[in-house]
Amino acid sequence: MIRLLLVGLFGYTAYRVTMRIIEEASGELAPPDDRRSLRRQSAAMGVEPKR
Repeated sequence: MIRLLLVGLFGYTAYRVTMRIIEEASGELAPPDDRRSLRRQSAAMGVEPKR
C-alpha cells in the first residue's frame, strides 16, 4: 500500500516537473506572431489588413 502511494507521488511529481519545463521552453522558443496581432489591431479599428 505504501509502495503504491510512493509510486503515485513520484509519478505526479515527475509529471508536474515535465509540464513546467515544457511550458517554460515553449514560451522562449515561440516567435511572436505579427500577423495575428495585426489582424487583432485591424479588427479593433474596423479595417481589413492590406497584405
